Amino acid sequence: MLAEERRAKILELVNERGSVSVSELHRRLKVSQETIRRDITKMAQEGRLRKTHGGALAHDHSEPVFDERMSVNIEGKRAIGRAAAEMVTDDSTLLIDSGTTTLCLVENLMERRRLTVYTNDIHIAQRLSGRNDNSVYLTGGEVLASEGALVGRDATAMLANYYPDFAFVGAAAFTTQPFLMDYTREAAELRTQMLSQARTKVLLIDHTKFGRTGPVKVGGLEDVDVIITDVPLKGDIKTGLAKLSAEILVAGET
Repeated sequence: MLAEERRAKILELVNERGSVSVSELHRRLKVSQETIRRDITKMAQEGRLRKTHGGALAHDHSEPVFDERMSVNIEGKRAIGRAAAEMVTDDSTLLIDSGTTTLCLVENLMERRRLTVYTNDIHIAQRLSGRNDNSVYLTGGEVLASEGALVGRDATAMLANYYPDFAFVGAAAFTTQPFLMDYTREAAELRTQMLSQARTKVLLIDHTKFGRTGPVKVGGLEDVDVIITDVPLKGDIKTGLAKLSAEILVAGET
């Protein structure tokens, strides 16, 4: 089987099933796991699928579950988290979105003191509560078990009562127009609310979200103050972001 035929078969299986593992592709296609991994890497670079630890995911309108997303570009997300944490001092009030990149931010806030934190993320609330005199408020809403996040009208209604120093908001997808997109109306509405509820609005977006699309638009992108990413911008994404007034920071650059 020629390489492109093999990759076409991989793409067919991924799109048919939503996800597929390296070991299964190895069994079905009768080639080495190293060859399968190279194929997946190349196809991910071409934007034909999404690479995950141990396999691949289809480009569809369902966001990967938390553990899968945590394994994607983790070093880039940690760099973004470190850069974002530098903005935060003791006694700050923060609104922190759910997600893997914002969780990397929280990992760098563990020594800050007397933070007031509003979040819809159970993992984030657990990490910051009960330490260093922090006050942590978890929103109401429906619990998404696979995400550890709360969404819905109760969450947005609660956040409308607060106006913190910073809002740190993640991204599910970012198109070149530019548009910030999400996979559900509830998630999009919550992120729109977050981007209207802080003195300084910060968007945390690793490069794997660029060029990805979703079915629902998130409002408030034009009001973002700072966008932190993990790689230098280029092409249509650079052109699109240049239309915004936000300061663009690339984590790790000096």
